[in-house]
Amino acid sequence: MSGLPEPDETLHGFGRWLARERELRGLSRDEVGRATKLAPGVVEALESGDEARMPPRAYVVGYLRAYAAAVGLDPDEVVLRYEEAAGPLTDARGKGRHAPQPRTVGIAVAVVAAIAATVWAFLR
Repeated sequence: MSGLPEPDETLHGFGRWLARERELRGLSRDEVGRATKLAPGVVEALESGDEARMPPRAYVVGYLRAYAAAVGLDPDEVVLRYEEAAGPLTDARGKGRHAPQPRTVGIAVAVVAAIAATVWAFLR
């Protein structure tokens, strides 16, 4: 890892670390939001470390990469720190999550394709 200070091991600590790194670079949340095209509430949620306020975990990694690039941090390091603070993914029973079933992925791809085709047709 780089010479960056170590955050504490919680999501709240991770969020405080993000905010501190942004502030050290003299950037406001609004500036980061404009640079990343993230809604101000998303930037605030990432910096809060409050899991209930954060976007779904599947989106967080992409948002954190954009945030890191805007602030001047190493995106891989930021994601690694987030994953360490957030811990492993678990299902409602506390067991590790399994990879999505191929059928589920196929349905998701079909839905996304249908939405994209509708939007494309509408914009023509």
